Amino acid sequence: MSDAVVLQGSKRSVLVDLVPGARVRDALLVVGAACLVGVLAQVSIRLSFTPVPITGQTLGVLLSGAALGARRGAAAMALYGIGGVAGIPWFADHAHGYVGASFGYIVGFVLCAGVCGYLAQRGADRSIGKSVPAMVLGEVAIYLCGVTWLALSLHVGILRALELGFVPFVAGDAIKAALAAIALPGAWKAVGAGRDERLR
Repeated sequence: MSDAVVLQGSKRSVLVDLVPGARVRDALLVVGAACLVGVLAQVSIRLSFTPVPITGQTLGVLLSGAALGARRGAAAMALYGIGGVAGIPWFADHAHGYVGASFGYIVGFVLCAGVCGYLAQRGADRSIGKSVPAMVLGEVAIYLCGVTWLALSLHVGILRALELGFVPFVAGDAIKAALAAIALPGAWKAVGAGRDERLR
């Protein structure tokens, strides 16, 4: 059953459900979201003391997950990861293939999109007060996978992995989470205002 159908119970539609043409729409949106994250990955700053770069990816993952819903959001991030491993140069700095110690963050993107999408389907994208916790949980999902992978790849303890893969990025990611938490309710309000205008 398509996500375009608003299911009974606690599950609601997400932003992209307002676009008609379910199957083609869903395929295009999944590919588009993967491409968006690939473009934002090129906003990249390398740090000398860690293999993990600062990028714009996280913002794209948060927005894609919440706007597409859990299934399509996770599919988009899985496509991003698989496509990059297969040779599409859309990881940070046009990298592709297995990117070693930082690959756990890409795995975390799938979980993040699923978490944010799940919560958005339950109305967490409709207000800033609900969006902020959803985005924070999405960020936690990324760090859970990314820092764990980093520790295992570099053979370091969890505290050292946090120093390399969490501490330098948490402030920037908090800003991205705030931007996403503001953008989604704003988009819903714009859609509602547009509908009201058309009905006049």
